[in-house]
Amino acid sequence: MLGFQTCALAARRQRPRLSSSSVCRFVSAPERPPRVEPSELAVYLVTNGLADSSGALNERAFLAVEQALQGGVSIVQLREKNMCARDLVRTGRRLKRLVHAYRAKLLVNDRVDVALAIDADGVHVGQDDLSAADVRRLIGLDRVLGVSAGTVEEAVQASRDSADYVGVGSVFGTTSKSDAGDPIGVAGLEQIIDSCRLLRLPVVAIGGISSANAEACIQAGASGVAVISAIMDAEDPEAAARSLARLYIGRFAE
Repeated sequence: MLGFQTCALAARRQRPRLSSSSVCRFVSAPERPPRVEPSELAVYLVTNGLADSSGALNERAFLAVEQALQGGVSIVQLREKNMCARDLVRTGRRLKRLVHAYRAKLLVNDRVDVALAIDADGVHVGQDDLSAADVRRLIGLDRVLGVSAGTVEEAVQASRDSADYVGVGSVFGTTSKSDAGDPIGVAGLEQIIDSCRLLRLPVVAIGGISSANAEACIQAGASGVAVISAIMDAEDPEAAARSLARLYIGRFAE
């Protein structure tokens, strides 16, 4: 134990750039029952536009979510940056009923208070939100915790903080998230995935994902792909979701 503490202290002082070959020297992934199975992360929908600026619910957007669930979406993340807390709770409660009707999971982006108020299945936080460690203390051991990570170091810290998966990107660049940063490309995604294998931490690729480029993320080893406009703005959200789900058929049966 003393040797591990000394190594960890040196790592904090020197702040080395971690590679997949060195991750295991700094982190030992704890054994625990999974709160979310990798197969549940395969087609991950992030919402957009469930209500307008006045708080009025967008029935067309809710219909798109339902069609996506029919097409194979297994996790929905409530992400509505322009909603006040009260509208988020109202929207989240309705969305939870819909998502659970299809035996999928509902996560809330950033807002731990909203997640607890609606008894969501979990929370997803970014690098500028509450720390993952603080979020885990607030939501307890039963809810899913996802963390955005753009580097190996951020993925390692997420694992230390008991994250259940990391959302990695932006892979291809996106206009759906103004804070997504520069795209890391498939090579950057693969580097983080290599490290996460050692941590037994599933990776969800995000950022500009569509049926045309999702297979590259799958080949890199991503457990899932997260999409916004590729489903929410599609003419046929069910078909769009199904085309992504087909890419994973057979993978989790191996």
